[in-house]
Amino acid sequence: MAVSRLGAERIDSYCRLSSSKGTKGKARSVPKILKIRDGCSSGYLSTWPAHVSSQVVQQHSQKHMSSGANRNHRGIDEFGCTVAKPRFLEQLECYLRRELASLDLHSPKLRQLKLQAYREVFDYFTEEFQTYKPLLSSIKNEYEITLVYLQQQIQELEPLRAQMVLLSEQCEERILGLREQERAEITALKQECQHLQQVIESMKEQQSALQTQARELNNLCLAESGPESVTPTASYMVSYLEKDLARQYVLYREERDARRLLIDNISSMSYSPQEPGYALDEDPVNLKLALDVCREDLSKTQMELNHLHAEYGDVVPRRDWENLERVYQENLLKVETVQCDFNQMKMEYDTLLKLHQQTSTQRDSLHRKASTPRPQWEQCADVLGRDRCSELFEGQSSQKRLEILLKEFNSMGLEQKHFFTGLGTSSDVPIYLRYEGQLRNLRLKKTDVVRVLKDIWREKASEDEKMDASSDLKEFLHRYLLKQHEERAGDWAYSLLDGIKCYLDDDFIGLFYDILQGKVDESVYHGQTHLLSHLLKVLIQSDSTETGLLSTPQFREALKTAFPLKGDQDLEELVLAAQSELQTSGGSIAYQGLYTEDTDGKQNDFLGLVKKQAMVERRQYISQLREQLGGNGEVGVKDLRAVFKTIDPTLDSETLDCYLSRAFQTKELHEHTALLDIEVALQRLSEANVSRAGPMPQSE
Repeated sequence: MAVSRLGAERIDSYCRLSSSKGTKGKARSVPKILKIRDGCSSGYLSTWPAHVSSQVVQQHSQKHMSSGANRNHRGIDEFGCTVAKPRFLEQLECYLRRELASLDLHSPKLRQLKLQAYREVFDYFTEEFQTYKPLLSSIKNEYEITLVYLQQQIQELEPLRAQMVLLSEQCEERILGLREQERAEITALKQECQHLQQVIESMKEQQSALQTQARELNNLCLAESGPESVTPTASYMVSYLEKDLARQYVLYREERDARRLLIDNISSMSYSPQEPGYALDEDPVNLKLALDVCREDLSKTQMELNHLHAEYGDVVPRRDWENLERVYQENLLKVETVQCDFNQMKMEYDTLLKLHQQTSTQRDSLHRKASTPRPQWEQCADVLGRDRCSELFEGQSSQKRLEILLKEFNSMGLEQKHFFTGLGTSSDVPIYLRYEGQLRNLRLKKTDVVRVLKDIWREKASEDEKMDASSDLKEFLHRYLLKQHEERAGDWAYSLLDGIKCYLDDDFIGLFYDILQGKVDESVYHGQTHLLSHLLKVLIQSDSTETGLLSTPQFREALKTAFPLKGDQDLEELVLAAQSELQTSGGSIAYQGLYTEDTDGKQNDFLGLVKKQAMVERRQYISQLREQLGGNGEVGVKDLRAVFKTIDPTLDSETLDCYLSRAFQTKELHEHTALLDIEVALQRLSEANVSRAGPMPQSE
């Protein structure tokens, strides 16, 4: 620190102690600021740079004084050289300047930081002078206390300052508001003053006009009464006005009489004595009165006529009412007669109807006794199938039907179908048929076959959903039969397969058999199911009234929504099929009745047509692929993908990858580089549920 480096020089620089050896009254070279008496010596503080200025004063006064030359000479010797600052003072000033220079001028506490720098310098100064330290410390403490007090006062006055600012703003706003009000009031008062001035001006004009009239009347009165009456009275003016009014009334009477005479003359000149209706002695006044009376009578008559019209305008004349009453009575008599005849005829009809029913009953009983009972050929449908029976028995006699039935039974070899012989357990036998020995033929009916197949599809869909993967139909059929029938699983497997083969003409059973044999992919069945469920969903959404009925236009629009790619001809075929199925022509269509099945589980013709059109569309799609691929040859994954995008641009990538995986029998399409025969690829695609996703691109 600067204080510690000063050392012993601090006493020589700031405080000099000298002994007083001079005589009394002798002048001192340095003025004393503070004297300290300790018995024999006294000291003083250096007054630098005050002694420099005193030296200059002494030198300036020495020029005019002759005495005391030695003393002045001694002063020059003592202060002739330039006196430098003490080192301690220079170090304190240097420290102070450095501290002040290091402060941030933009700091919000700049003044406190500067005060702190000065406080530190003052503390250094106080520490160096131990003799004056108590006094300097007390001075500093007083300043600190006063400063703290003033700061507290400032803090207490800060809220008052904010309140003063707020009050000042409020007062200014009030003053501005008062000025606005005063300005508005002044404007209103000015307008009112202008209006009053206008009123005063108008009143002045009226007063001047009245004064002018009064002067004219005065002049007139003076002219009539003579110059002796200088100021006319009010009674005289009134009498004058009455006379003037009387004169005007006389003139009016004369004018009226003259007009009447003129009218009489004109009337006498217009009519001759020979004209009828002319009366020379009639008074025009009487004629006018008579005309007024006639007009009043006419008004009364018109009012009475209007009243009668309002009261009796809708009333039927009595003669018309009597005629209508007579016609009504005649018609009523006729109706009663006809009603009696009708009741009698109804009684006769009921009697004849009962007699007819009795006669029909007797006829049927006699016919049954006299004729041979007819066999119920419909029962043959359980064995041969409904479609097969219709095909064989249509248009045939009973004898011919019996021969056909025997022939069919012989061909089926019913005597040998009581048991099936197992095919063995080799690997080339389907897993669900791997049984040995004799297996009983359960002779399943068509309804049983359809029921079992539906249950198989339902269970398989549930299992595939749980496993999140599609299992093989053969393996699932084997597991299903073992689960449902356990030891008799073999009997059910061979009996079910035999029943399926007997009813292959049914679309549902035939599709299951093709999938089981591997001729068709399972996706075809799921595609048909999704197609029919989607159609039903659209029909339900179109039924806003929730009555189960749709008009023909609504049904056609729903079909167009469900099948946007179908043409108008296909849609019309579907509408006609629905109307034919429900036996409606142009009326409402109960669309839910289109999804009913018969006792054999066969769907109606409408749903069959929907599936048939879907199959035709799938074949057309494959034909378009064949045309784009160009017949025989080989094709790769990229080429087949490009062909799909060409004929069906809206096909999404996931479905396209599924089609390609089906064609190339692999799921790693990006790694598959081998080429495949076009016919093989198309054959595989035709076995799957491949359908168009969007419309055909327009040819340029």
